[in-house]
Amino acid sequence: MEPPRAPALRRLLPPLLLLLLSLPSRARAKYVRGNLSSKEDWVFLTRFCFLSDYGRLDFRFRYPELPAPNISGLQAKCCQNILLYFDDPSQWPAVDPAGEQPGHQPHHTVCLVRLSGEGPVEDLGASRTHFSFLACPQVVSEEGTRYLSCSSGRSFRSVRERWWYIALSKCGGDGLQLEYEMVLTNGKSFWTRHFSADEFGILETDVTFLLIFILIFFLSCYFGYLLKGRQLLHTTYKMFMAAAGVEVLSLLFFCIYWGQYATDGIGNESVKILAKLLFSSSFLIFLLMLILLGKGFTVTRGRISHAGSVKLSVYMTLYTLTHVVLLIYEAEFFDPGQVLYTYESPAGYGLIGLQVAAYVWFCYAVLISLRHFPEKQPFYVPFFAAYTLWFFAVPVMALIANFGIPKWAREKIVNGIQLGIHLYAHGVFLILPFPFCIPTKQLGWHRVKLLGLWEAQHH
Repeated sequence: MEPPRAPALRRLLPPLLLLLLSLPSRARAKYVRGNLSSKEDWVFLTRFCFLSDYGRLDFRFRYPELPAPNISGLQAKCCQNILLYFDDPSQWPAVDPAGEQPGHQPHHTVCLVRLSGEGPVEDLGASRTHFSFLACPQVVSEEGTRYLSCSSGRSFRSVRERWWYIALSKCGGDGLQLEYEMVLTNGKSFWTRHFSADEFGILETDVTFLLIFILIFFLSCYFGYLLKGRQLLHTTYKMFMAAAGVEVLSLLFFCIYWGQYATDGIGNESVKILAKLLFSSSFLIFLLMLILLGKGFTVTRGRISHAGSVKLSVYMTLYTLTHVVLLIYEAEFFDPGQVLYTYESPAGYGLIGLQVAAYVWFCYAVLISLRHFPEKQPFYVPFFAAYTLWFFAVPVMALIANFGIPKWAREKIVNGIQLGIHLYAHGVFLILPFPFCIPTKQLGWHRVKLLGLWEAQHH
């Protein structure tokens, strides 16, 4: 017995995987460094959710004090400001480039509007009278150009965890040009130091669920061994084992990413993308298994019709491509100045729509199977009830995340909920009574016998 194949999808996966792994990584704060050369007079650098009393920002900026001799007409790059905004409506939302307030104003006015909405403003200048905690004692000459090297830091205190947004400005100047290096931390513990407050507990949660899913995977293998000994190891159960195994790999790579991130504050974005791909693959394998079981595959029949195979292939290809588009959309188009959730995008809404469509298909398949084979009711009734909850869990989670969870706590809460949903799906399948009561070699003959009995009852 073979499930419906999707050769076109299998040909698409390798180039899509290479495309996703080659996407440029996006700095997420914690440890941030780079070179900035922009004609803009206001540039957003990064954001971080600081924990009150423990949050700290340490930074170093290096930029030219005077123009190079061989460049005529260029004004000095000194002096530039580091701007710190927090998530109060009068602060960052009022100056966010994605917002409407500064949107249609002249370029210089936009910079002044953004400057007027800042929290602490620190002048990255050479005169110590212009700032309270910042100094630029080092002046380095390279090829006739004098560079200022400014190093300092500050701590953060607030009534709750709060998002802080860091930008640079030089209003009315000729743009920004500098090298920067920033370390953003929350305390000194390995579990919190480099983590934004909204990420606290993610590593511990992922490690916990990794151990649980390893147990589930080994249990599934053990049950699979028992089923094989009785010639009851059907394709759908193999798919369940595959989904559990891929889930373990996904969580393993997530733990590797977050572990490295906790160590150096940078992490490896390619590892995280690979983990997300495996997480989505596990979900898709499990979803396909549910639809196949709903249609009676390996329960009441040994193969899916040609038309059904085509529909499943098209649907799963569409679902896979939508997942890939979502990952690309996150990497390329999510505004780094906004705290966004995966489903706050057209691709995310498309995934929710496909999930609802899958549930409608699932309902129809189960009802048809029950109508033709009512003796399978002891399996299908609890199966349908349990996975109805699962199908609606993802859309409900998206709504709760988008409208009910504060942005400073969203990522860690959603991560736990999402893993809990996956655990529920796999755990329920383990405890449901197996529908496999017919040896694999006899399933085709049994289907003929059942159809004959059904036709005799209805004619």
